[in-house]
Amino acid sequence: MRGDTQTEQQSVLIVGGGITGLSLALALGRQKKSVTLVEADEQLGGNIRSVKEQGWHMELGPNTLMAKPSLHHLLKSLDLSDKVIFPPLTSRKRYVVKDGVPVALPADLKSALSSPLIGIEGWRHLISEPFRKVASSEETLAAFVHRRLGQNILNHFVDPFVSGVYAGSPEKLSAQAAFPRLHRLEQNNGSLLLGAISLMINSRKQRIKDRESGFPDAWRGKIVSFPGGLSTLVEGIREELSRLDNVRVITGCRVEKVEQNDRMWRVVDQRGQMRVAHQLVLATPAHVSGSLLEPVSPELRSELASIVYPSLAAVALGFPDESIKHPLDGFGMLIPSQEKKQTLGALFSSTLFPNRAPEGHVLFTCFIGGRRNPMAVENSDQQLVNLVSEELREMLDIQARPVFTKVARWANAIPQYDVGHLSRIAKIDDIAERYKGLHLMGNWRDGISVGDCIDSGFSMAHRLITAER
Repeated sequence: MRGDTQTEQQSVLIVGGGITGLSLALALGRQKKSVTLVEADEQLGGNIRSVKEQGWHMELGPNTLMAKPSLHHLLKSLDLSDKVIFPPLTSRKRYVVKDGVPVALPADLKSALSSPLIGIEGWRHLISEPFRKVASSEETLAAFVHRRLGQNILNHFVDPFVSGVYAGSPEKLSAQAAFPRLHRLEQNNGSLLLGAISLMINSRKQRIKDRESGFPDAWRGKIVSFPGGLSTLVEGIREELSRLDNVRVITGCRVEKVEQNDRMWRVVDQRGQMRVAHQLVLATPAHVSGSLLEPVSPELRSELASIVYPSLAAVALGFPDESIKHPLDGFGMLIPSQEKKQTLGALFSSTLFPNRAPEGHVLFTCFIGGRRNPMAVENSDQQLVNLVSEELREMLDIQARPVFTKVARWANAIPQYDVGHLSRIAKIDDIAERYKGLHLMGNWRDGISVGDCIDSGFSMAHRLITAER
């Protein structure tokens, strides 16, 4: 990375080198804008962490990318699309634990009719779903799903999914904010089932449109990674940025002060270095952005600090494959809260992609903590390993202790889109508009997935470039 030796002025100053900030810097850099990106960590990519140790290849943050046209376009532009790997067909199966045993989610109507995860009561509720009233106000995800789909769907499908993906609680998340597509299905069609039918009817048109844009049919509906893990994407962006003379990337440099003066933004880092820009973009976690902006707007800081980030730990466990009785023929398993386990879920990492474990071994990536068990991460590494491995032993009939372990802790893991979140974002935007040249972005507002963050970065670049014309 090129260092900074004197105070300089640039068009855009980005604070935060996660995938959101990197995507913004890339899009602006390609348009010849003068950009400086400052990241506190020595490593770029935020929570994306691909680690290889002793033949074990782990993802300690996000594990996969969802293939969609915008991602394909980005990877192709970075010469990475040919390096993508897809999970084998055997990983399509998803498991949910019921009464201590992993049960496969239904893959079609026939298996759904006999699935113990739905049951007779569940089907009664599903059949009557089109006749239920549309919500007239914001509600929790739990209330939304219970009202439309019933308690069994909430318990065995939504609750474990929310714990595994959001590290959250359906009793607190906003249906409208956290799952806007579900909300729109109900609002636009009066029913989730009728909405799903409408999507199926229109899917052919969308497929043709995507194909015309260059999105391969083979990518549709797939999750993807790389032989070297998701850090390959971060490295691809970093390499292109390093070749752009109009872009400067500075790592290991924490910003400590932000101020506005004469319609210019001034940022001072831990070394006392000052940088000045017309446009300041904070692509940092909400509480970090709020802390930096406190001298500028205490009101803005208060709103940003109110966004909850539960702690989470990723626990990688390696076992000899002969010690596992379960076939591990799937993506992984999620664990509903009613099972009274502390582990939120486990990915069958060595089933998903090749070379994730040494020959003759299997690798699990497990998660613990979140809203369900916020104090779990206070345990020592060994305590977490013991707890998770014992719970896996019971559910998957494992006959040995792990031969490899790795623990990663995320003190502020995933922002929670609780009830009232959209109103809070609107208020934050209203306050931020009072300060010309200030822009706030991150996974706390436009979606938590890596793909959402990439799209957010490119959308912000488009807005900044359009505003100059």
